[in-house]
Amino acid sequence: MLTNVSLDDKYTKDSGRIFVTGIQTLVRLPLLQSVRDSAHGLNTAGYISGYRGSPLGAFDMQLWQAQEFLKPHNIVFQPGINEDLAATAIWGTQQAEIDGAGLYDGVFCIWYGKGPGVDRSGDVFRHANLAGTSTYGGVLVAMGDDHACESSTTAHQSEFALVDAMIPILNPSSVQDILDFGLYGWALSRYSGCWVGLKCVHDTVEASASVDISQERVEFVKPEGFLLPKGGVNIRWPDTPLQQEQRLHEQKLPAVQAFWRANSLDRTVLDSPHAKIGIVTTGKSYSDVQRAMKELGVGRNEAASFGIRLYKVALSWPLEREGLLRFADGLQKIIVVEEKRGLIEDQIKTVLYGCANTPTVVGKMDEEGRTLLPSTARLSAMQIADVIGRQLQTHIRSEELKKATDLVAARLGREPEMSPIQRIPYFCAGCPHNTSTKVPEGSIALAGIGCHYMAQWMDRSTARFTQMGGEGASWIGES
Repeated sequence: MLTNVSLDDKYTKDSGRIFVTGIQTLVRLPLLQSVRDSAHGLNTAGYISGYRGSPLGAFDMQLWQAQEFLKPHNIVFQPGINEDLAATAIWGTQQAEIDGAGLYDGVFCIWYGKGPGVDRSGDVFRHANLAGTSTYGGVLVAMGDDHACESSTTAHQSEFALVDAMIPILNPSSVQDILDFGLYGWALSRYSGCWVGLKCVHDTVEASASVDISQERVEFVKPEGFLLPKGGVNIRWPDTPLQQEQRLHEQKLPAVQAFWRANSLDRTVLDSPHAKIGIVTTGKSYSDVQRAMKELGVGRNEAASFGIRLYKVALSWPLEREGLLRFADGLQKIIVVEEKRGLIEDQIKTVLYGCANTPTVVGKMDEEGRTLLPSTARLSAMQIADVIGRQLQTHIRSEELKKATDLVAARLGREPEMSPIQRIPYFCAGCPHNTSTKVPEGSIALAGIGCHYMAQWMDRSTARFTQMGGEGASWIGES
């Protein structure tokens, strides 16, 4: 018998599996949180604000289309004039219950924006994270990163901006992860009083998948043996800056670690009773490592035979110490695979420093300081396969592994075939930029961020550009 399926299932179905894109998962996420809160006797609301930009450029459109499903759950979508004002409004939701006059027990929130929006919102993130979240509120920071600079003016990696504001970071590797990590993120935010980052790249948020929305998939436990301070860790008033700093460093971040020890999504995916080599990865890179292992012919049985252990990190900062130590026990070498600058690698070295029989840790560079996995552009599964294959061969003798690694290296060495047709990006039909970017003869224009940026490679007398929000201001200095 055929199953009765509707396009609205992604927002109306109560349990089982639904087919969604990553963006639609971010829309379904607050609906699931609302149902979970109601089941626990909480009267909560949701608030979503931010500013569009690839890879989250379609998020607002999906939210507008889903209004009929959001309103009954008291979930409000209000896009910001810009990203930092949106973040400030979200900060306000966490203050609503301070005086006891709030309409709800708490307001759970999603801030969204691409890399430049993360940059410009740093001041708000720092203040709001220091102030904290409400007990039944919680904030997710959905940061849209464009690692390969496909639709941006810089290749963004936003993790370090959040680390600077001391905001914990979750890095999903699939559409299912976005759903699960989002629910865990709100629970972590409430327990620790911290805002929580959710890294979004187009490989996850623009993908489609069948995901499980059953409530029993995600259950949280309170950490045993960890005592929260008197007065808790959540937002309060009055609250001096030095009190906020001390609480964040000495109470909130330890609460993050305690929660993650009790509810960790970090996983040892492959293991061996005599493991010698460990691979640690996160987010998109986890999917690439899976593909790389397939290219090398290393499945579960081969990994057990070769002595390989694979660790998938969910909370990329701050790295949970005890889980990592269990993973590293007995290893001779750890290969860290992550895109852009190394965030996890340095934390691993810090955690393992001074431990007995510390394994060698390589990632961005090898033992001799040579580049291994570059921090520029985007890593491919074949690049990763080449590195893993060569690193494994320093500890493992296998003719099959050598052949597979040599084949990967040969494929990497081939010149990519160029398409006979090269299409340069252009404005959409009917876009006002088609005419507005034409300047009078003899004049020169400066480009802004967004579609206007494309005018630089058109016959428009447009050269150079400025950061988002600063369009035209460089004329002051140039003049």
